[in-house]
Amino acid sequence: MEWKDVPTPEEIIDVGKKKMGNYGKFLPWLVIGFFVLVGIRGIIYSIGPDEVGIIQRFGKYIGLSSPGLHAKFPFGIDKVTPIKVRKIFKEEFGFRTLQPGVISKYSRQNYLDESLMLTGDLNILDVRWIVQFKIKDAVRLLFQTRNPQDIIKDIAEVVMRRFVGDYTVDEVLTTKREEIDDLAQQEIQRILDNYQTGVQIVTVKLLDVNPAERVKPAFNEVNEAKQEKEKMINQAWEVYNKEVPKARGEAERTIRQAEGYALDKINRAKGESERFIAAWTEYKKAPEITKKRLYLETLMEVLPKAKDKYIIDPKQTSILPLLNLGEKGGTAQ
Repeated sequence: MEWKDVPTPEEIIDVGKKKMGNYGKFLPWLVIGFFVLVGIRGIIYSIGPDEVGIIQRFGKYIGLSSPGLHAKFPFGIDKVTPIKVRKIFKEEFGFRTLQPGVISKYSRQNYLDESLMLTGDLNILDVRWIVQFKIKDAVRLLFQTRNPQDIIKDIAEVVMRRFVGDYTVDEVLTTKREEIDDLAQQEIQRILDNYQTGVQIVTVKLLDVNPAERVKPAFNEVNEAKQEKEKMINQAWEVYNKEVPKARGEAERTIRQAEGYALDKINRAKGESERFIAAWTEYKKAPEITKKRLYLETLMEVLPKAKDKYIIDPKQTSILPLLNLGEKGGTAQ
């Protein structure tokens, strides 16, 4: 190729003008179409079923947008910020969930700066817990709160440390966990309302409370001793509940028997005295008849009990005829 065959710059520009001449008349329409597409995209927006949209015009709040498709002024005149008002958010303390599910996966990293707490009796516990919350006022959340997630996290940690410090280690581990949950939820909500964050606390829950790793062996020994103590106390109460009611029952039965015996004797004595008085009254009326009746009644009572009966003639001077000597060992006739 010779040097004379190379086109000059003027020739290249002329060729370009000739080629662009065919498309130059469409360029303005292409630019207009581009801006129309951009404007249409900026006009139409959608809000999800669990969201509410906060509309700002030139940065000033003008209203809320309900779920669905809506239109707004494009090119930055109107700005819509969707906020999820029905979703339950969760903050974790002392642990992090990497993958929730049937078998959840948790981070192996320690978060002892969040979980180590001092109880009221100066014991250290590793407390792992969660706070669940949702947005109840999207406007306050967006315009009156900066970094709401950090605010919730800081307030929740301060409140939980304060309540754990009000109870003993045994209470935090066993009997007072639900009480701490309720009190912490109420206190966190009160502080958030004072700050006008627009956040509603749904749940505060202690998940796992354990002694610190360094004191776990000593703590386990103390727990074993307490459990042994409780076991012995329960066994003693078992024996007490078995023997004491039995002894009380025996005492009550003896008292009732004595009372019955005393009542029987008293009633018998009263009956005998009344009978004696009645007999004495009749005796005064007819002494001979009464004597004879008493004599006969006594004989009727005594004679049936006698084994052998001997009737003696008052005129008899010897008792030999009354004795059966042959049957009693004498000489047989």
